[in-house]
Amino acid sequence: MPPRPTPIPLRILRGNPHKRKVPKEPDLLIAPEVPDPPPFIEAYATEEWCRIAAGLHRTKLLTAVDHAALGGYCVAYARWRTAEEALRIMADKDPITRALLVKSKHGYAMENPLVYTSRRAAQEMLRFASEFGFTPAARARIAAGISTAEPKSKFGDLLA
Repeated sequence: MPPRPTPIPLRILRGNPHKRKVPKEPDLLIAPEVPDPPPFIEAYATEEWCRIAAGLHRTKLLTAVDHAALGGYCVAYARWRTAEEALRIMADKDPITRALLVKSKHGYAMENPLVYTSRRAAQEMLRFASEFGFTPAARARIAAGISTAEPKSKFGDLLA
């Protein structure tokens, strides 16, 4: 399977060491101002949208067609945060397993379903986050391509 294409703004931020032509993204997709959160998200998801949308818009990583993807990230964030808060409340009442284990309907110990919910939401968050460059690894890929110095010629030092 070939690697997924990199978004054009990320390609520009990384630099163009191979000097390949970078296609221009249509300006029609960039909203003139930071978009409002979509109506299907609420509470923690809306807070997260408001926290990150301005930065994404400023770097031209949030276009009109990216609202659903960012909304998906924000919903996954809200689900993860809600599960973690519920686990913390349960952990305070269970000093032995810290709510990681619960009894099944048959009386056997099993993993708390909130642990699974939290883990799954965190995986979804990371998947969306890497698309927008939120993770340290994604930022490192961007920073690795940024160069402020002029590229040296192979033979520049011979002539000096």
